[in-house]
Amino acid sequence: MSFTVAIFGASGATGTLLTQRCLSAGYLVQVLVRNPGEYSLAHRVQVVRGDVRDNFAVRQTVAGADVVLSALGARSWGKEDVLEDGIPNILAAMKRHSALHGPVRRIIALGSAGALEDSLDLQPAWRRWIVKNIVYKTFLKWPVASQVAQYKLLAASDLDWTMVMPPMLTNGRARGTYRVDGRALPRNGSSISRADVADFMFAQIHSDTWVRKGVYISD
Repeated sequence: MSFTVAIFGASGATGTLLTQRCLSAGYLVQVLVRNPGEYSLAHRVQVVRGDVRDNFAVRQTVAGADVVLSALGARSWGKEDVLEDGIPNILAAMKRHSALHGPVRRIIALGSAGALEDSLDLQPAWRRWIVKNIVYKTFLKWPVASQVAQYKLLAASDLDWTMVMPPMLTNGRARGTYRVDGRALPRNGSSISRADVADFMFAQIHSDTWVRKGVYISD
């Protein structure tokens, strides 16, 4: 019996890695992209053309899926609201599909270590001060606000959500080893490769360890 995954943010760096892992596992993959002609994996997946702000396109992408993966996120330091606008559409589409066609309850979303107030509790005091008072209040002000909003939206839903919260993402190769913590970002954790994050997100598809929880991951 086939297993179908719906992926949002599939054309981004982390989303591409997630798509590749799902395809390698033999899953059917449905993606929502704005420009299918520019999407490198378009010939291997079912493509829905559109934007995450388009309710109909989001519903098409979710239709028939067993699980939803989201690698959505801001692509600049400005105010984009892609998570504030997109996540409610995805959650609504999942609930609508479950009511009409059968359950699709599992969603695994890429978040950020800045999404929760206690995210830096395990860090040295000097780092906590710099990140909270300088980084989060200046150039990461809007991306962090969006991640806070995403967490609140997921937590308020009755779906089986997991929000994976890394620090700075790099384009390095997967190391295959990383630290995971449900309380706060691991001590001195400052970066992790997108490849390792994609591997961890993929592993959550059939795991209930972090259901209805946020989880921090770092090198």
